[in-house]
Amino acid sequence: MDLSDLNRAPGASTTTATPTPVTDDKTAADIARWLDVVQALSAEMSGPLTAALERVQTLAATGRIDRTSLRALGEEIQQVRLAGMTGQQLARLASGRLRQTHERLRLTDTLKDVLNQRARETQARGIVIKQMLKPAEVIVDACLLFSLFNAMLAWSLTHAQSNIEFRTDIKTWPTHARVVCKFAYRAPDERIEEPAETAARAALDTTTWRLVEQTAWTMGLPLDRKFDGAYATLTIEFPRTVNDQLEGVSAIELDQGFSPSISSKPLAGSQVLVVASRRDVRVQVRDAIRNMGLIVDFVNSVEEAREFCRGGLPHAVVIEAVLRGDRFNDLRNECESNGSDVAFIEIIEEGSTFEISGFGGLNMARVGRDAIMASLPSALMFELSKTT
Repeated sequence: MDLSDLNRAPGASTTTATPTPVTDDKTAADIARWLDVVQALSAEMSGPLTAALERVQTLAATGRIDRTSLRALGEEIQQVRLAGMTGQQLARLASGRLRQTHERLRLTDTLKDVLNQRARETQARGIVIKQMLKPAEVIVDACLLFSLFNAMLAWSLTHAQSNIEFRTDIKTWPTHARVVCKFAYRAPDERIEEPAETAARAALDTTTWRLVEQTAWTMGLPLDRKFDGAYATLTIEFPRTVNDQLEGVSAIELDQGFSPSISSKPLAGSQVLVVASRRDVRVQVRDAIRNMGLIVDFVNSVEEAREFCRGGLPHAVVIEAVLRGDRFNDLRNECESNGSDVAFIEIIEEGSTFEISGFGGLNMARVGRDAIMASLPSALMFELSKTT
């Protein structure tokens, strides 16, 4: 389905958002909303950038920086980087060029995948995840579903005070599956006046929230956010829910391409680091995977890749064969020693080779330069699916 009208945004974040015909008033509201998004993105980037610049100026003036300031500098740069990646995803959703491939999926399986992937981050923040998940099957785009849950978790992790509750169930009428996320955004026993309460709720309207909102809109999913005292509750409905009678989707639709990709791992939102010294190779890789919904970073050398990975490991590394050597082997060993499953794919110089890891003694996948456009997306899909 060609979504050429992604700039049609849902209503206010505290009310149910469902697709409606565009009117002049609606168009004006959309423009105002995207201006708010740009303003929020600018604010989220300018704050930590200003602080980082001050630290760099102090370092330049004194020639010294203590460990605390160095750690803070790294965190500020990471904040800006995450805001930039969120902006990339919002731009992709708003581009009007996104095509969805609908599949029959187990809703709880995808949610569990996201929670498991970020379990270490959740524990580091001292957040307890409570899961009350009832089985449900829905018809959606697998990549966007993964991206939606990932953004929802990121948003709630940023604001939750202690616990986050995730619940899945099915409404009796209409028969729609629902995902509910609930957390306390301030101390429940804290008594605050109305102006402060309003400000606390407004603080939840970050670019990550906008990403949740826009992704749900793109997928055609009604979204509702409510506040009750110190608690925020987000509910997302899935109109195309499969029950015993296949209500909401016909058997003909299932036969015409809605394949049961229950075990496949969605890729949208996965982070890929491309290590390539030559611009033409970087361009080939970028063009090959531009429509996969991935977050892609480019570096020119293995040393730059090692520095990048110190700020957080990507899900996959694509490396130009001419850069492989002892330094790269050290980088890979460091990734594996952290207990993280990072997929590695090598771009070899000639031919149309496409070889997956694990066969013929290969310890990483290989794609020939002549096959980048045709085979690199498949290689990424296969290698990333093995890291779950």
